[in-house]
Amino acid sequence: MSISTQTAVGVADEAKPIVDLRGLWIGLALLNSFYLIVRIYEQIYGWRAGLDSFAPEFQTYWMSILWTEIPLELMSGLALAGYLWKTRVRDMSTVTPRQEMRAIVDNVKWLVVYAAAIYWGASFFTEQDGTWHMTVIRDTDFTPSHIIEFYMSYPIYSILAVGCFFHAKTRIPYFSKGYSLAYLIVSIGPFMIIPNVGLNEWGHTFWFMEELFVAPLHWGFVFFGWMALGVFGVVLQLLMNVHRLLGKEGVALLTGE
Repeated sequence: MSISTQTAVGVADEAKPIVDLRGLWIGLALLNSFYLIVRIYEQIYGWRAGLDSFAPEFQTYWMSILWTEIPLELMSGLALAGYLWKTRVRDMSTVTPRQEMRAIVDNVKWLVVYAAAIYWGASFFTEQDGTWHMTVIRDTDFTPSHIIEFYMSYPIYSILAVGCFFHAKTRIPYFSKGYSLAYLIVSIGPFMIIPNVGLNEWGHTFWFMEELFVAPLHWGFVFFGWMALGVFGVVLQLLMNVHRLLGKEGVALLTGE
């Protein structure tokens, strides 16, 4: 690379703001709008076509979603991981402090969208599923509630977890040097709820247990779900790197000390 080219790249880098929240707001808007549409769909077709799994309308309005979302989610997760790895920073020694600070801010934005996705999946739709079971006697494991909860919302937040982890691994020098235990917990822990779904459904099928949240079959959901609290460790690591980049003078300036 010539000196003039290097200068042009440096000027372009300096022109980019370190904190740009447009991507964050767009991501949150898309995620929340999508789930609001999904919730409206549930309200309309849950009772109308979701009570009898042997009815033709159940296949049309619910099983068609199941067979569509699973391959789409699998391909999306692989494509996202592949893109982040393909466009990774290959030589971390070339990353300037400004670029590193921008990457840290971008990673925080990833984490915020991931947190919103976990709320929808592990809180909103999960609590909704408990209400559904207390209202409707199911005749299949693939209820309308499960098709949205287990096979849509859980994989979506897992895909975002892949994005969070790979972004940090491929853009931030600190995380590129090894594997952050906190980041592994916060990204892999909630994902493990998906295998636990298989255990849960197997248990309900063979033991005909009541849908109580305190039932032993549900303990795995709580155990893996609470691993999302590993985000506090990730945030501490990110703040540690912000402190290193700013230096004592910069931190004192920000805190007013």
